[in-house]
Amino acid sequence: MDTTVGLRERKKAETRQAVHEAAMRLTVELGLDNVTVEAISDAANISRRTFSNYFAGKEDALLYGEEQRIWSLLKEFRERPAEETTWQALVNAARSLHEEIGEPNREWALQTRLAKQHPSVLARQMANHVRVEREFAQAIAVRDGEEPGAPRSRVLAAAFLMGLRIAANMWIEGQQSGDAPLRTLLDIAEEVLAEVARPFL
Repeated sequence: MDTTVGLRERKKAETRQAVHEAAMRLTVELGLDNVTVEAISDAANISRRTFSNYFAGKEDALLYGEEQRIWSLLKEFRERPAEETTWQALVNAARSLHEEIGEPNREWALQTRLAKQHPSVLARQMANHVRVEREFAQAIAVRDGEEPGAPRSRVLAAAFLMGLRIAANMWIEGQQSGDAPLRTLLDIAEEVLAEVARPFL
């Protein structure tokens, strides 16, 4: 039974990833306004009904990869050793995830930039940011033994996630410019997060 459930979940994950990649590819080629759910479904070799089982719309399909990375980061943070300070645990979680999934490629950077130029994608992304920030603040409060919604946990969560967003944008800009040698996303993130943490040290 466990094997069957594991295979089923892996198949679902593979389907979600295929739909995400199809949505990104078509958006870059045609522009989001010219991409339909039907076209994404065809490109991913699934039915329109199957698409609806996985995503509410094409914006959700586009942002799937980003959401998976951030939820994996939250899981990494929750599993960090208790002897680390909260900020150390956050930064080390980012390092650990980078080691696990590796450096994004240049194509991902270009696709992400193009996809996020669309207002509907940006609006969906902002809604995701609010939810993610709330979850990180809650995890920080639990780790530090604070009440849910405590100011410190909310500030740390917001500062950390904003630092990651700044680093990601800087990395994407570097990919666009083609400057050499290119710095890794982790290198940029560690520099930005060090600047973010400076007032709290």
